[in-house]
Amino acid sequence: MNMETTGGTTPRTDVVIAGAGPVGLMLACELALRGVRTVVLERLTEVDETIKAGGINTPTAEAFYRRGLLPALAAVQREAFGRFHSFVRQRQAAGASSVRPAPRFAGHFAGIMLRAELLDTSDPDFHHAGPADEVGFVAQQALERLLAERAAGLGVEVRRGVELTGFEADADGVTVHIRETGEAREGGKAGEIGRAGEIREVGEASEAKEAEAAEAGGAGGEELRAGWLVGCDGGRSTVRRLAGFPFPGTDPEITGRQALVEMTGADKLGMGWNETDNGIYSHGPVPGRILTVEFDGPPADRSAPVTPEEVQASLRKVSGTDVTVTKVNTATRFTDNTRQVPEYRRGRVLLAGDAAHVHPPFGGQGLNLGIGDAMNLGWKLAATVHGHAPDGLLDTYTAERHPVGAWVLDWTRAQIAVMRPTPHSRALRKVVTELTGTVTGTTYFAKKISGVWQRYDLPGDHPLTGRSVPDLVFADGTRLGAQLEDGRGLLFVLTEDPGLAGRAAGYADGYEGRLRVVTARCPDRPELAGLLVRPDGVVAWAAGTEASPGGEAAGEGAARTCTGGTATAARTAGTATATTRTATAATRTATATTCTAPASACTADELAALEDALRRWFGAPDGMAV
Repeated sequence: MNMETTGGTTPRTDVVIAGAGPVGLMLACELALRGVRTVVLERLTEVDETIKAGGINTPTAEAFYRRGLLPALAAVQREAFGRFHSFVRQRQAAGASSVRPAPRFAGHFAGIMLRAELLDTSDPDFHHAGPADEVGFVAQQALERLLAERAAGLGVEVRRGVELTGFEADADGVTVHIRETGEAREGGKAGEIGRAGEIREVGEASEAKEAEAAEAGGAGGEELRAGWLVGCDGGRSTVRRLAGFPFPGTDPEITGRQALVEMTGADKLGMGWNETDNGIYSHGPVPGRILTVEFDGPPADRSAPVTPEEVQASLRKVSGTDVTVTKVNTATRFTDNTRQVPEYRRGRVLLAGDAAHVHPPFGGQGLNLGIGDAMNLGWKLAATVHGHAPDGLLDTYTAERHPVGAWVLDWTRAQIAVMRPTPHSRALRKVVTELTGTVTGTTYFAKKISGVWQRYDLPGDHPLTGRSVPDLVFADGTRLGAQLEDGRGLLFVLTEDPGLAGRAAGYADGYEGRLRVVTARCPDRPELAGLLVRPDGVVAWAAGTEASPGGEAAGEGAARTCTGGTATAARTAGTATATTRTATAATRTATATTCTAPASACTADELAALEDALRRWFGAPDGMAV
């Protein structure tokens, strides 16, 4: 137990997280990494095996890499690729009419596939993500298991078979009411067919169920006293509703079904995404995996089990074949219900993941968006708990993550518009298809899907500021990403400048320090003088000139020096989508003559900007007032 009692019998902990999905567990690990006592509440007794997201994008892969978890994900991906190749072999053995080779693509937009050979990896947004570039094909359940194991190792208390039924928040903390769920009392298992049909939905049925639970409150239950409460409890978030967060958005117009089935006549189905007069369906990339989209409104009963008859009827209607579904192993319904809370925090209550934003799964953005929320919030909430956060730090969570979430909502809405089986939408689909058949179009869509475009609006003019830090390789062979495993910020001193390290005095004392100072040399980027990297891997400050392929380094007064020959950059667009569950494996090598200006001592303005960034993100130095 990581709780203590205060004044009475109510246990006390720092943070209570509602929901032990990938987002809740990722947040719990981030908090525990910085010594924050955390309790996670999960109504299910086991990992939900219902078919869900099947891939991660570049920022998510980077997050796992920076916490030392990438080898485990790579092992999961190897197994997944094995299942995909098995699917292709089965199709070939069955003599299917349209068998395509293992795809090399950079994702899809509304089922329109992007071809990897058209991807321009010299685009500056494709920064070096290092080994994280090579991982993308990872299912949500694998992430949950990996994160659950990590949470246990970090001392996080994950209480399964319990649910939050209510809470009271005040200026000093939150009193949370919990009770055992039916799954815990009856020994039931998660993941039966149709359970996940409730995800990403808002409606009267779910609200009535939540109201009933709230009325039960602490009856026969338990109370937990915490400093903070975070709702990571999904699209039907109890925390969101009870806290009174508005949830504006657009109503659903589709019914989607995703399932792993056993069927006969599968050879009549096309592989991948297929548009028809009655909607869109997808087949593969693993045996028995199908997805259908019908544009006849949301389902009448979202909570009813998804039967073989229902899946078969939808698949026959959309595909126009007489395929027969004999068994459903796992299935879910979804709609295009699309909503977002205006703010992610109300006092001592915060939201992350689907609790803060819901949208259809097309493009595989949902899981990745939630992991990004957890990475952004974790270190900020930890600093707040420990009392050294600067004023307004926690408010930057909404300021930085809300625009990313809003973009994802519009990105999925646009895909619905392109998928509709109407003359206007089909005409638009032809235009988009033509665009994706060009280098410029493919590169644009791939950047958006993979997440490499993301940048927070932070103070500073350097091109790296606000972006995910590149995985620099230092002179001793070590990589930058591995330096972030302890969850602290980093100040990289990359040139002979005694003034840089001195600015970190008062921040970097011992393990409990807020950041570490790393003195290194980076032969591949000699123009960089220094980098301040936040715990979430975002560059908060950078100094030095910025090299550009084929041209001179930026910056006035610096002695330009060209490194002769070519600079080779092998880049991989590591994108996978939830709806295709197929990872991008498009690695291309771009060569360009690069001119760089070797970094010199930082200017007075650059050092002043560093001091400002340190205070902005890490508070005042030890021994000084904020």
